[in-house]
Formats: sequence, structure tokens, C-alpha cells
Amino acid sequence: MTYSIIGTGNIGKALARQFARSGTAIGVANTRGPESIASMAQEYGNKVVPLTLQEALKADVIILAVPFWAHRDVAKAAPTWQGKVVIDATNAYGVPLSDLDNLPSSAIVAKALPGAHLVKAFNHLPAGVLAQDPATAGGRRVIFLSSDDEGATATVAALVEKLGYAPVSLGKIAQGGQLVQARDKSWAPLIFQDLFKKEK
Repeated sequence: MTYSIIGTGNIGKALARQFARSGTAIGVANTRGPESIASMAQEYGNKVVPLTLQEALKADVIILAVPFWAHRDVAKAAPTWQGKVVIDATNAYGVPLSDLDNLPSSAIVAKALPGAHLVKAFNHLPAGVLAQDPATAGGRRVIFLSSDDEGATATVAALVEKLGYAPVSLGKIAQGGQLVQARDKSWAPLIFQDLFKKEK
């Protein structure tokens, strides 16, 4: 299984740090090219590999860590999304509901990526918290997942575990997934909830 992060803002960097910490290889790309990522890769070690956007789009699992509307540019960059697992880590805070056809923002992202298996994840924590060690004496930090595809949810849950977090599924995007979808100028109730799951 190969992984890539598209986006090198605060969320993309925080996730790259977690991949490096867990010893899991991750390709990282942005629209500015691999040279702009070299210093980050140097800081995080050889598990973080700078890629072109086209190279990053070849991964089995792609994490979208870009500003919300930038997903449209990423969508156009791939010849096909068929069979790809895409993790939507974006937030549509401040985007009018009319611009989203009153749908959850992840439903809009999914429409732009025909054939992809989309999972909402890694969007509910601020980057500074996401960058911290997910394990504490009390347990593991929770990452919420929502998707209309059970197989993709299982794939992403396994990745979340590999990175040291505790996955918690909220069910389908239009149902439990609404708990982590920003709407217009309001944050959903589970966004910013820094929860831990106790080890048994």
C-alpha cells in the first residue's frame, strides 16, 4: 500500500511528521514542485519523499490536505480516480451552503473525483494538535472517519492505527459525517474535540 499527501500547509506537514514518526513511507506533493518540499523532507527524515503532483497521484491512498476549493485543481490533475482511496482532510469553513448545493463538503469533493473511494478524516483537529504524539499514558488520540464506502473506511482505519491513533467511525458522510463537516461559518460539534481512547 502506497500513501501520499497533497498539500504542504500546516495539516500536510503535521501528517507528514506522523508518517515519519511511525516509520511509514509517505510521498508529499504540492503545486510548487518537489524542490519546495526538500527542507521538510530533510527535517522529517528519509520516510518523507518529495514528489511531483503527478507522482503523488499514483499512490493507492491519497490524503487531500489543501484549501477546500483547491480540490478542483487536484481533481483535474489525475487521468482517473478509479479505485483510489482519497482521504478528505479539508474544511469548508466560510463557504456558503449555496456554493455546496446544501450538501456536506465531502460530498462535493467526492463528486469531483469520480470513481474514488472517499473518506473524511484528519480534519477535526488543529494542525498543532495533529502534530503531537498521538499516544499518551491515558490512551490514543481519536481520529474520526466517515465514508459511504465500508472497504475504504477499513483501509483508512488501518492507516490511522499504523500512525498511532484510535479510529472512530461516524458512519456515512450524510449522517454521522455531518458531525465533522464545517457548514458556512459554523464548526460542526466534533471539530476541535481532542478525545482519547483508553487502551484495554
